[in-house]
Amino acid sequence: MFDKVKEIILEQLGLDEDTVVTPETSLMNDLKADSLDAVEIIMAFEDEFDIEIPDSEAENFKNIGDIVAYIESKTA
Repeated sequence: MFDKVKEIILEQLGLDEDTVVTPETSLMNDLKADSLDAVEIIMAFEDEFDIEIPDSEAENFKNIGDIVAYIESKTA
């Protein structure tokens, strides 16, 4: 799951696949995503995993690990 989430994030942000991304990586602080990037990434997750991520939930994501845990909880 982590690898797929990482792949989507790198693709959405136009980053090289060699970019270091760990579960502790922050979209905003470490990868310099802005709010529009974040919305587009969330939409990509919703499409890829066929889930809905409410804004209230997305606001709680502090790092990539939080995103992976949320998606796993909705797709298990």
